[in-house]
Amino acid sequence: MSDLDLRIGAFRYDTTEALFDGSVTVSGARSTTMTTATTLPEIFQRVADAEVPVSEFGLTFLLRALDQGVPLVAVPVFPVRMFRHSAIFVNTGSGITGPADLVGKTIGEFGVYGQDPGVWNKGILADEYGFRPERNRWVIGGLEHPAPPFTFTSHPHPDGVDITAAPEGTTLSDLLDSGAIDALFTANAPQRFLDGAPHITRLFPDYEPLERDYYRRTGIFPIMHTVVAHRDLFDREPWLTRALYTAFLDAKQAGAQRYRRFRQLYQAPLMVPWINALIEENDRLLGADWWPYGISANRTALDTFLRYHYEQGLSARRWTIEEVFAPELLDT
Repeated sequence: MSDLDLRIGAFRYDTTEALFDGSVTVSGARSTTMTTATTLPEIFQRVADAEVPVSEFGLTFLLRALDQGVPLVAVPVFPVRMFRHSAIFVNTGSGITGPADLVGKTIGEFGVYGQDPGVWNKGILADEYGFRPERNRWVIGGLEHPAPPFTFTSHPHPDGVDITAAPEGTTLSDLLDSGAIDALFTANAPQRFLDGAPHITRLFPDYEPLERDYYRRTGIFPIMHTVVAHRDLFDREPWLTRALYTAFLDAKQAGAQRYRRFRQLYQAPLMVPWINALIEENDRLLGADWWPYGISANRTALDTFLRYHYEQGLSARRWTIEEVFAPELLDT
């Protein structure tokens, strides 16, 4: 056993719960301590400041860091992934009733131009509907609380793209509700929408069939976050790369097993009616492992994100999977 006392930064999801409750640990480390924060940007800030040696990190922030020469390396585990058609909101007075109507409109994004959901939204809209981000005006701010653009990351963007910060003291949720922005590409649903604001709706109100059809055609379950460490840590502790992968994989499998075990109880431990039917439908579409880790099962999704990132002017060059992820884990 190593004398390494390992600290890992992550949000508390069902994919990481077993690491937080201690039922899964990193084999070979003397101890494993999980740390979290109120918001994901706080976790990402700690990665940027090297306050934690291993952490969850957004894919776009990883690629921006690599462009800046920061020696990070990723482990192919993906605690957050989400289909994105549901994450585009519009003001009902904007005249937007479909993707073609986005041309020339003002669109908000949280924290940075090209946040992980924004990269996917722009890329999917480009591939499926011919969307071109340079035809729009972009406003960057906080979703529910006024906030400047993120300070822990770089802010590349193509020449000629109109990007401004939200006016001081305003939120993207407020701006969308008032019509000051026409649309919002977001990771989280605006609280005003959840509260029933009449002026906010989804671009794709009936999003689930679209997202399922997208997966059937492409095989892509969009990935937002991975897990990273500084390269010198893996150089000092070569056993750690695969130990981390195994620990996160075991934690994810423990989370999935809870849902499968609860099926015998008709999901009685959960407050979601008919969730058994949803799980059975997802099994039919996604297969037995509906949240896969490793390179092989995610190569198409990862390569698509790397392409989108470059096409949108967020990467100085087109990164490859082999450059981003730990070479010891390319066989996963």
